[in-house]
Amino acid sequence: MSPLPSAGVAATDIDPFEDSVLLEPYDVYRSWRDAGPAVWSTRHQLWILARFDEVKEALLDHETYRSGKGVGLYPAANSALEGTVLASDPPYHTRLRRVLAERMSPRGLRALQDDVEASAASLVDSLIEERTFDAVPALAQKFPLTVVAKLIGLPDGDQGQLLEWADCGFNTFGPGNERTVRSMVKFGEMFEYIATLDADPGKLRPGSMGREIYEAAERGEIRFDQCGRLMAAYLMAGLDTTISSITNAVHLFGTFPDQWDVVRADPARIPHAYNEILRIESPVQAFRRTLARDVRLGDVLMREGDAVLLLYGSANRDERHWDEPDRFDVRRRAGDHLALGFGIHNCAGQGLARLEAHALIAALAGKVARFDVGTPHRHLNNVIRSIESLPLSLVAERSR
Repeated sequence: MSPLPSAGVAATDIDPFEDSVLLEPYDVYRSWRDAGPAVWSTRHQLWILARFDEVKEALLDHETYRSGKGVGLYPAANSALEGTVLASDPPYHTRLRRVLAERMSPRGLRALQDDVEASAASLVDSLIEERTFDAVPALAQKFPLTVVAKLIGLPDGDQGQLLEWADCGFNTFGPGNERTVRSMVKFGEMFEYIATLDADPGKLRPGSMGREIYEAAERGEIRFDQCGRLMAAYLMAGLDTTISSITNAVHLFGTFPDQWDVVRADPARIPHAYNEILRIESPVQAFRRTLARDVRLGDVLMREGDAVLLLYGSANRDERHWDEPDRFDVRRRAGDHLALGFGIHNCAGQGLARLEAHALIAALAGKVARFDVGTPHRHLNNVIRSIESLPLSLVAERSR
């Protein structure tokens, strides 16, 4: 690990995980981007990469920026997730991704499309009748929870704590702050539950993704003790990131009604609009890597063994890459955003997340003329940028 950086290298004592930064991160991110290609964190003894080009290059160069030692800052959490798709390197990482590659492929997801779209339409119809509600539990949480629980194949009645487990799981990727330590208890409960599935995989619905993981172990493709960790990673990624992006979509469209009008006038823009939502409010704000060799970025020399924090949320607002990056514009071609990772560590479940979000936005676009949003209450998580409560009234097409 590097000691203090050499003279002339930018350093910061601002903690990216403190409450004030989690609430309003973007001015701090801009100051780090302006400071240089890499900034030394005196608080956490690691390098911060905040610019688009440097973060993208780090994600592409998985042989240098390694994930196997953990993608978080808390050692106990890194140990718990060791050997998952998040915290592994090739060739082991490749073998894990292959287990569910077909199911997560566009062809595999097409089998879910009709059900997902029907569920989205039904939910929107019921919420239009209700008209005023909290968008987070009633819309953003309810929809992906139903989809993911069915996909994983969990027994009926076993869904109750999934949301809390997923939230706590991402919290444990932070440093050893109060959020991390508190969340480790719930994180342990998730693995205790998964241990019951290890003992009886037959509890999982036949043909489900969860059952497929255990069947891969029976075929010798992965070790049996890896099944639970693999399922935990998919549970976490399949819930919190999707919930965050759906909530952000509603908040953004309510705040910028002209952008909602553009989507309603041309639903073919929905995929572009969703990319812009992911770009401007990235659900995952940061993950860590560990250097396998020395790397020079401009005048900055980072040493082998150094920890590096990749700020996705900052890269996606880098004015060196994006025109007017703080402006929400659904006409923007934002497909090269880094919100879902890049390279071999791109989000394995991103196809499912897109399927869910596109279906829900399309269902809303067909029937909702306007979102009247109240003041959002931010939920503080070490990694996920999310909203805890968002008062919402739907103004249906017929009410205009």
